[in-house]
Amino acid sequence: MQRRQFIQTSAAAAASSTLLLPTSHAAELVGPELYAGETNLYHRAAKEGLVVSFDTGPEWANWKVLFREFKKRYPEVEMIYNDLGSAATVVALDKARRRPQADTAYYFAASAVDAAKKGLLAPFKPVNFDKLPPVFRHPEGEWFTIHTLNIAFIVNKKLAPNVPQTWADLLKPEYKGSVVYLDPRSTGVGQVGVFAAAFANGGSVDNPKPGIDYLAKLHQAGNVLRTEGTTPYAKFLKGEIPIWISYENDGLKARYTDGMQDAEVVIPREASAAAPYAISLVKGAPHPNAARLWLNFTMSEQGQALFAQGYVRPSVPGIALSAEMAARMPAAPQLRPLDVVTAAAKKAEIDRDWAAAVLR
Repeated sequence: MQRRQFIQTSAAAAASSTLLLPTSHAAELVGPELYAGETNLYHRAAKEGLVVSFDTGPEWANWKVLFREFKKRYPEVEMIYNDLGSAATVVALDKARRRPQADTAYYFAASAVDAAKKGLLAPFKPVNFDKLPPVFRHPEGEWFTIHTLNIAFIVNKKLAPNVPQTWADLLKPEYKGSVVYLDPRSTGVGQVGVFAAAFANGGSVDNPKPGIDYLAKLHQAGNVLRTEGTTPYAKFLKGEIPIWISYENDGLKARYTDGMQDAEVVIPREASAAAPYAISLVKGAPHPNAARLWLNFTMSEQGQALFAQGYVRPSVPGIALSAEMAARMPAAPQLRPLDVVTAAAKKAEIDRDWAAAVLR
């Protein structure tokens, strides 16, 4: 999904602009604490007055609403942010390692693993950290998952009125020339899709071959319309794709934001994959207390519920959603958390085996 640049990436540039930082630090919370120690942390954060959040584009994953609610709860702390992309965020952190500009960084969790290996991150365990599956967090808290994107069937009911519910359904003759998915060699969603198909067909993150075998069968049946190298969201909205294997949030956005009433989203019944998106405290962050306040907010029950409003699933189990959002994203116990460390090690194997099985 494309995300647009919003403001300058440099904290120094932002601080030298017309941004007005608070001059009073009589920071008090309204209402009860979200977690023990929140008031004291807010007092320390207010003295810093600023948090710089890298790669949190406001139109993605409901960040703009999280910014608004954070500012409402903590009016003495200003927020600035940019929208770089996951890999570019790691590059930016590395270039500025001697004089960090970012306080926090958000990215696909594979990029978080890369940043941790480069020594760019600091340990911090926010509220609800211990509730996450172990594969969704660094053991010392250098990164942790705040939401997931999940493989689903996104169906145009005008073109495929009998909506498939399972991976097995997609192999039926009625879906000939109907299925589009992304090339796993060049796209993250394509790689995650292979694991989702593997999970549903007896495979695992250590053994993605059943997923590749399944996709080969889908091609052999003539049911694949084409594979894509970039997200075909606009093509789906135009009615050019009957069934699209992609992330759940694309279909929810098509239906509820862009008004495509014939769009339906299905998490396949056998199994699917939940891809983690993570956030971190940057090593040497210039505003460490404000950063911790922000990270705790994203992982609090309030922050997690706000992510759901952006059509991404909270990472913390058991978060209560509004009736509206629970209806749009019903519980899906068949979603399996993807271990991105192991998955990344399988990329070359998937690239090779998929090409051999599908492009022959």
